[in-house]
Amino acid sequence: MASLIIINQPKKWNFSIPGIETISPREYLSNKKFFDDKDIKIYNLSKSYKYQSEGYYVSLLAMARGHKVMPGISTIQDMKSQAVIRVIEHDLDELIQKSLKKESAKKYTLSIYFGKNLAKKNDKLSNQLFNMFRAPLLRAFFIYDSRDKKWHIQNITTIPASEIPEDHKPYVEEFAKIYFTSRNFSSNETKISKKAFTLAILTNPKDIHCPSDEKAIQKFVHAADKKGFDVHLITKDDYAKIPQYDGLFIRETTSVNHHTYRFSQRAKAEGLIVIDDPESIIKCTNKVYLAELLNSHSIPSPKTIVIHKDNLDEVALSITYPTILKQPDGAFSLGVIKVSDPIEFLLKAKEMFEFSDLILAQEFTPTEFDWRVGIIDRKPLYVSKYYMAKNHWQIYDHNSKAQINYGDSESIRIEDAPAGLIKTALKGCNLIGDGFYGVDLKQVGKEFYIIEINDNPSIDSETEDMVLKDELYDRIIEVFWNRIKEKKQ
Repeated sequence: MASLIIINQPKKWNFSIPGIETISPREYLSNKKFFDDKDIKIYNLSKSYKYQSEGYYVSLLAMARGHKVMPGISTIQDMKSQAVIRVIEHDLDELIQKSLKKESAKKYTLSIYFGKNLAKKNDKLSNQLFNMFRAPLLRAFFIYDSRDKKWHIQNITTIPASEIPEDHKPYVEEFAKIYFTSRNFSSNETKISKKAFTLAILTNPKDIHCPSDEKAIQKFVHAADKKGFDVHLITKDDYAKIPQYDGLFIRETTSVNHHTYRFSQRAKAEGLIVIDDPESIIKCTNKVYLAELLNSHSIPSPKTIVIHKDNLDEVALSITYPTILKQPDGAFSLGVIKVSDPIEFLLKAKEMFEFSDLILAQEFTPTEFDWRVGIIDRKPLYVSKYYMAKNHWQIYDHNSKAQINYGDSESIRIEDAPAGLIKTALKGCNLIGDGFYGVDLKQVGKEFYIIEINDNPSIDSETEDMVLKDELYDRIIEVFWNRIKEKKQ
């Protein structure tokens, strides 16, 4: 298996490690040879993993391409979460106190290079933190609290390669060589067992684009109660209550830089069955990732080009108009723009680059309606049609002044749906996971093309439940019940 170190200034990387190729983030993102080869390990040492930076996209697209990557997106997000850090601190408390008991200062910084520290006495703690936060170069900040007379993890960050002290570099090279020749990727999860059968449903009554209306939420409550759950409706203010539950069902519009993702992270760290799980949120809320994923597995989707600042002019002159520009993390048709010519393309693209280093240009495929296939536990659940808003090319017309700015919808029986529709939806969805997804597809003749895979699909009363009625809610709750029961056995 080939190994790549991704670093912003490869020429300044002076370490001599046999068999390791060193390239820039831009090279990895744009060179076609890295699209096709699946047998690659990625060690991402980019200067920043900030959301939608190039370093972020290296880890995100490595996942889409089937490469093994360190750090993964989940690790990057975990380091931002004090909830995850607190859970890990609890698990490592005895080791932390033992390792730092002789430190006289009130603060201590631990530099971790491929699981090791320069001081051998810190090796065990360094290795444990490295196993929980899988990043090649880590820095853990500890602070001593005189009230409880204990050390606590204050923060955990990655170390840009440019910040490695010169006198540390020989050690880092040695640790890297040891790691590359003797270690494999692994993962660790915090597992916390519980006894009660309780289900929390995260909602936001003020969310105008919430994935379930009030009547649907009450149907979920009824279905859960009927099944035997102690069910609770919670909001973003109930974060501290997560450990009390066995399952978390997120019925609020999800996003990575949002409390919904933190709830999902915390729930997974606490051992809950959670839908949407953190990885599904990461994968589904980013259209760049989905485009790469579908393309790398040859699943039909409209022709899509990933755009960065270096290929912007070239793409503007080479594509067919009209075309669709997409912000990577837009939802409910937001951040999706139709442009008519190269001038408009360049203008709108430059506006989008203010929020993301990468955006998408997608072939315009006009249809009367979009298909939506709801899937849970890798099985089709419902099939709906969403018609375009009146005199508009999208389902939602956000510029409309009309009271109703969205198109009609209808649902049909799964057995009446075209076989190719279900087959294509399942093929795409199974690449994401076994959670609850809504696959949006366009139909052109007898062919079906995946537009998006949503991790948080709509379930509204008298829309998606038109065919199954209350049974739709029962089936979703049944998945929670079976998974919690299996976990407790």
